[in-house]
Amino acid sequence: MTDAPKLSLERPYKDDHGEHILSVSDITEEGEYVLESRQSITQKLGDDFRRIFAERGPEFLEKLKVDGLSDVDESLSTNSDTGDVSKDNVKSNGRDQTMTPEELLQMRKDMVPQLHVAYGEMSQARDLLAVLLSTADQAPAISDLPPASLSSTTIYKQAEIPSVQAFNAQLTIGGKDEALRKAANAFKTAADSMERVRIRGEKYWSDALKTRNANWGFVPAPLPAGTPTGKGADKTARDFWITFGLAESPIVFKQKAVAHLAVHESEKSPLVLPRHQPTRMRVSLVTSEGNGKQRVVHDSYQGPDDSNVEDLNALLRFAQNEVVDQEIFSQLIREAGTLPTAGVRLSERLIVIETAQHVEVRFELVTIGELDAEERATCDLIHASLVLLLVRAHKHARNQRLSLSPSNAPTKLRPSLPLILRPIVNMLQYKLFCARVETELRNMEYALSQAGIPTKTRFVAVGETGMQLVDLLTGEGQPRIGGDAMIRINNCRTLHFTFLAPSTLVVSLPQATLTIASVPQLSQLLKDEVERCLLDSICKIGRGLSSSVEGTWFVDRLSSKAIGRWDTTVL
Repeated sequence: MTDAPKLSLERPYKDDHGEHILSVSDITEEGEYVLESRQSITQKLGDDFRRIFAERGPEFLEKLKVDGLSDVDESLSTNSDTGDVSKDNVKSNGRDQTMTPEELLQMRKDMVPQLHVAYGEMSQARDLLAVLLSTADQAPAISDLPPASLSSTTIYKQAEIPSVQAFNAQLTIGGKDEALRKAANAFKTAADSMERVRIRGEKYWSDALKTRNANWGFVPAPLPAGTPTGKGADKTARDFWITFGLAESPIVFKQKAVAHLAVHESEKSPLVLPRHQPTRMRVSLVTSEGNGKQRVVHDSYQGPDDSNVEDLNALLRFAQNEVVDQEIFSQLIREAGTLPTAGVRLSERLIVIETAQHVEVRFELVTIGELDAEERATCDLIHASLVLLLVRAHKHARNQRLSLSPSNAPTKLRPSLPLILRPIVNMLQYKLFCARVETELRNMEYALSQAGIPTKTRFVAVGETGMQLVDLLTGEGQPRIGGDAMIRINNCRTLHFTFLAPSTLVVSLPQATLTIASVPQLSQLLKDEVERCLLDSICKIGRGLSSSVEGTWFVDRLSSKAIGRWDTTVL
């Protein structure tokens, strides 16, 4: 496998035509380039010679020769004068005399300048020889030099075969082309990556501004792992997180209700939920029929729409609903064990409350995929009411925290937090209670109509308006709803009933006001009132028929009989 071609970073010195590229020395105001002139080797060598004689004088070579000869004569005379003495010293000492460091230093000072001069002369001779060799291919000039002077020989390289030259050129061009293409692809990839990063950064801050304009809260993001947190360290947050939990929720649910915008391209959703639990609370009503079968209905469920995957506001609302459902379920578990009028079965993810005979309400935490979309108004009302009751409990906790009473007051003196499960159970029991009362009244109306006695019934289970119901769910105290009913028998007797959640029934009679505690008691009351109304009607008819004989008609309350007397006859 051949090595990949590399792109050379060497500065080019020739153009495409083989000409030398001159350096730019200046640029005029008109934009013209001023190029440096290129000197030949002959001109450069001449400049060097002129500098030598200009710096050292015109008599440099003669002075150097005279100084060298005088030094040699002095050294020879000195050696001849001291030769005998040195021989005697050598003989007397029996060994050669060595140089001291001072003598060696002095010799070095004397020799180094001469060596530098010799090095310069050799360099000049080398440059002169190169000039002579480069001009050898030119026409020989007539010279007056003797035959023994310096001459040169030129050797030419043999030309290559044309096919080999073409192949080498193609190979060189192909390698350079491939290297340039790879470099261009690398630059293009880097430019595309930078553009994607720029677009993603703009979208990140655009989504952040849209989220903040939608009134979602921002909190500083935690510092990255490994960031110093000691004294004096920079603890400034580098990013932000989005919080969508309720303001008065416990800290456990506030930690779940955080999200941040997606940063990497590999993330599918534009919103990242690090502590997300995909569970919702499902409300179910289970009714047992007489044949042993059960009828189960659930609340409606609206999951995230596939067309709104990029809608941050919709995703945050859906995630907020999940956290609110989990908080409601935890609150229901705490309150389920204190219900006085209903049987309860608890598990980790299921609460079953028997609100009445053969009627159960279930609160269950299920995953998103297990929910169905069957809509039932009662279950939807329960789910929405639980959210309102939770908000009311948070409002009460905030008011209690911000109240003027000291925070260290005894717990018994503080008002208890509003319950969210008992009002729901009371409403379900009230619904079943109203259904039973209406059934009794409708049955009596039907029976009297079949007997030919005119009867009119008006039944209103909930007497409050929609706004009043919302105020009851969001106001202080336990919400209690009520209604009334009215029945008129034979256009002469009227019974008025008043209801109050969960199962309070008050009957207003002409002679008294009674509280009904059970359905059998209500049935007996209706029978007595109908019987009394019929007896009064019989007495009224008897008086009309016996008016000519001065008859007397009355009702015996003890024996529940209508008695008529005229002459000596008693009926």
